[in-house]
This record gives sequence, C-alpha cells and structure tokens, in this order.
Amino acid sequence: MHDLITIRTMERQKIVIAGAGFGGVRAARKLAQGGVFDITVIADRDTFRYYPALYATATGHAYEESIIPLSEMLEGLRGVRFVKDSLTKLDSKNKRIQGASGEWYEYDSLILALGVVTNYFGIKGLEEFSFGIKSEQEVTKFKKHIHAGIMNKQKSATNYVVVGAGPTGVEFSAALKTYTRDIADRHKAAGESDTIKLIEAMPRVLPKMPEAASRMVEKRLKKLGVEVMTGAKVEGETADELQVNGAAIQTQTVIWTSGVANNPFFKANATQLKLAPNGKVQVDSFMQGASSVYVIGDNAATPHSGLAQTALYDADFVARNLKRQAHRLEPLAYKPYKPPVVVPVGRWWALVEWGPLMFAGVIGALLRRCADLIGYIDILPFFKAIKIWLRASRREEECPVCVAVSPAPQQHPHDADE
Repeated sequence: MHDLITIRTMERQKIVIAGAGFGGVRAARKLAQGGVFDITVIADRDTFRYYPALYATATGHAYEESIIPLSEMLEGLRGVRFVKDSLTKLDSKNKRIQGASGEWYEYDSLILALGVVTNYFGIKGLEEFSFGIKSEQEVTKFKKHIHAGIMNKQKSATNYVVVGAGPTGVEFSAALKTYTRDIADRHKAAGESDTIKLIEAMPRVLPKMPEAASRMVEKRLKKLGVEVMTGAKVEGETADELQVNGAAIQTQTVIWTSGVANNPFFKANATQLKLAPNGKVQVDSFMQGASSVYVIGDNAATPHSGLAQTALYDADFVARNLKRQAHRLEPLAYKPYKPPVVVPVGRWWALVEWGPLMFAGVIGALLRRCADLIGYIDILPFFKAIKIWLRASRREEECPVCVAVSPAPQQHPHDADE
C-alpha cells in the first residue's frame, strides 16, 4: 500500500525545467528515467549548443558537432514535453513561471538552467562590429566573412583579433590559423600572410588556471603563429579598427570571446531570488534559490560554476534529490566538485589540468576526444552520441569552392608537437 501511495505521489509531481543547455537537458534525461514525473522543458530555441565544439564548427567542422536539435535529445523520454518560449517572470509564492507568450507554467519543483549571455562591458562598438561564435547564426556569419576577406585579399579583414584568452579564446585562435590557411589553399588565394592576435586584459592567458598552464599554452600559441598580447585593455571598436591601450589595431575581424553575464531573467526577478555580486543566484546546500526553485550550472553562485561539467554534475545532484524526496527520503547536501579541464591548442595538442596533475601534448588531445564522447553520451541517446562523435572531424562549408575541392586537412610543420 505504501508503494502505491509513493508512486501516485510521484506521478503528481510537475517538474518545470527552464533552459535546455547541458544542465537542463541532463536533468530532463535523468528525471525521465522511471517515467514517474511530469516534466516540461522550456527554452527559447529548439536546438542545443554543444559549446565545447562551437569553436571547431566556426573553423570548418560540421554543424552537427555543436548544433543539435532538441527533438533528438529528448526523443523517447517518458513524461517529457518541450515548449518553445522565452521565460520572463517567476512567481515562487504560487509556484508558477511565465513566458513571453503570456502563458503561465505551474510547477511543484522548478529547475532554472538558463545559461549566460554575452557581456560587452559597455565598450563602445563591440556589440555592433565584433563577431561571436555562440550560435549557428553567428558561426555562419563569421565563416562567410572569413571567406570573403581571403578571396578578396583584404589585409584589414585578414588581420584577425581574438579578444579573451580564456579556454574558448585560446582554442579558437589556435584553430583559426590552420582554418584560414586551409581556405586560402582551397581557393588558391595565397597572398599577404594573415595575422592572428589573441588579446587578454589580465597579465597572462588562461588567467583562472595555474601559471604553469599559462606558460605552456602561450608557448604553444606562439609556435602556431598566434601573437599573444596580455595586459591589453580593449577600449572601443569601429568598422575598421580596435582601440587597445590607447592605440589602434587595423582590423575588420574582431572575435569577442571575453565576458559573460548571468541571464537577464535573474536580474528581472531579483525580488524572488537572492543574487550574489556577480549576478548569479545564491543557493542553499540543496541548490535551492527559493522554496522548490533549484538553480544549477552557470546560473548558480557555486565554486566551479561556468563549466559544462559543473552543469551536468548539478543536474545529476538535483535530479537525485527530487527522486529521493518523491520516495520520502531526506535530500543530500551539495558538495562542490572540481572537474578536469582540457584545453585544445591546435591539432593533436591539448593542455590537461586534472586535480594536482597537469600535462600537455598528444595525450591531452586524446583525452579531449574521450571527454567529448562522454559529453555527448551524457546528453544524447547512446547511438546518436556515438554517431556525432565519430563524424566530429568531418568538414562542412557553405562555400561551393571549398565543398568541391574539399582536400584532407594538411598538417603544417608547426601544427605538430615538437
């Protein structure tokens, strides 16, 4: 009799998951196991962005490596439905959340996993003139610009400036050198050499990692032909130049990878949730920002917030506790976990920080490939994950010349590890 009451209680539980990034999708997949929750996933787009691979898509890899339809990720999950809507208002007292459509979504438990947005820090001209690589539209726009600059031999267009030397900026600037060279080869458009500058306001690249990591990565970047500028403050941008430390860099191609802010939803609902100075939500030992409102991943003010692995870890934690509560068991307390960090820097070279261990080179690159496989399996049905992972090195271009020529990527002397 007790089991029957428990099952009925579980069936009545309405779980609303706001956001369909790593944390949101993972939570849905975990909660769907057993088919006893009524789960609604709400997001403002119907595709998932695998952020660790977006830099690769922006430099010639297949779109399916980083842009995945949510229908494929949620397919076959019992009790899960997807709603496309942009969330605007939280009413935690009455346990409901409102979308831009005007629709109110009632919940017994709410998981907020809305991700972050680009932050330009109010620097004049950046939002208007710089390129981003955080969506399919941004990637497509950037690749068209790259092709046009190379084919027209526009020096200012092929003077590439990547702003932000965190993992994304490092990965992207390293991959960009090989990508632009490949395009020039395909179009037989060899002319003036392009330049790639990586700009960082802090004193070193990868400023959140140990200094030894920064030294190894900077050495590798220079070997690949990337000019590293640290202690460089961006002050403004126009259509033809970037202002840095009071001087002008002539360029029409600035890629902004520096700076994110918490989703605007949280500032708009600050009366419902307590925000930390950085705009993220302060959560209790059960990841709650308010009663029955769980905040995970990039949105929570936890020690390792901002990493995809942290969002997955948080999703697993909350899903486990919701299942425990449904079975009338005491919830467990949250214990922060620092995941390993792997930063690719060119072909077949990556830096790995795994607890007290740190190493780099081909082994690091192989570990990154393994990490991507695990990452896809964490959020996709097994065979779909394997399919995408196996096709990860496939090239994809809109340019008809590149599609027609499509040579195998060539390894240049400084691509290999010495």
